[in-house]
Amino acid sequence: MNVAWIQPGPLELTIILVVVLLLFGGKKLPGLSRALGRSLSEFKRGKQEGEKTISEMAKDTEEVADKADKADVDATEDKKDEDVV
Repeated sequence: MNVAWIQPGPLELTIILVVVLLLFGGKKLPGLSRALGRSLSEFKRGKQEGEKTISEMAKDTEEVADKADKADVDATEDKKDEDVV
């Protein structure tokens, strides 16, 4: 799938900038830019926290699975010992 059409070129960015200037005016742009920057940083922080949580959950799941496998092996060995006696 070709997604090159999603990325705006220089002409599109210029048009967007002009429209934003017309809508909000030059005085409000610094505040809007600041708010956008804060929003992006908050999004990144949330994304990192989500990735960390998923990694921790995967690690915990692996540990539980390993314990279950070990318990299953131990139970199988106990049963074999009972069969021999």
